Amino acid sequence: MSDEYSSIWASAIISFIPLTGISAFLSAQALRMDRRLGPNFEIPAASVSVVTFTVMVIFLPIYDRFVVPALENITKQEGGITLLQRIGLGNIFSVLAMLVAGFVERKRKAFTILHAAAPISVMWLAPQLGLMGLFEIFVVLGFMEFYNKQFPEHMRSVGNSLVFLTVSVATYVSSLVVTLVHRCTGKEDGPPDWLTDDINAGKLDYFYFLIAGMGSVNFIYFLFAASRYRYKARGKVEAELTMQICNDEDDQDSIKHIEVG
Repeated sequence: MSDEYSSIWASAIISFIPLTGISAFLSAQALRMDRRLGPNFEIPAASVSVVTFTVMVIFLPIYDRFVVPALENITKQEGGITLLQRIGLGNIFSVLAMLVAGFVERKRKAFTILHAAAPISVMWLAPQLGLMGLFEIFVVLGFMEFYNKQFPEHMRSVGNSLVFLTVSVATYVSSLVVTLVHRCTGKEDGPPDWLTDDINAGKLDYFYFLIAGMGSVNFIYFLFAASRYRYKARGKVEAELTMQICNDEDDQDSIKHIEVG
């Protein structure tokens, strides 16, 4: 894999941390919030992430059907914006999601202290989860499209696997960050660390702001990596696709000859 591909792939690791790390604390927050939806139904704490998938299901068709054609009319470019611009926009959504998560957690904690008998509604988590849905649409799907269109034909299977490799590495990095926060922010004879089991005694909002800061620095690195990347020519992409189709047809003809024989 060339340096151009490597630098862009590396930039995805930090941006994927909210996707892998935020879920670990969502349930803890939801358990301390008002999860009632009407008089007879209570949302399970582990199910609040369904907001993310709902946003994806609703927004993705709207984006493909209406937003992309409108952008194409303005930019005169296939897809409306480039693949890396799409990924960069997703990185912004990732940072915004962590900032919103930090402010919501700060409000939740303050409200709990003032109104212990009436916790804040769990729907306050919806904005950050919605932003994470937009992140997945623009970054996760954007990287899949980038690898399929920009990698050489003989490396596309490797490119597709890089998305899953990125998620795996981001999971390990997220665990490392959590471990370092535990060790660096807590003292035996002092206040508990930011991520203590009792989130009302910890500072989960600081952790979210830390991830947002990491994402902001990573976004600057992504801009640098993207500025150095040169897209493959459209004709080259079409030639590779034609070659792949021809190879597939040859393989099918060979199979037919073998079956006839």
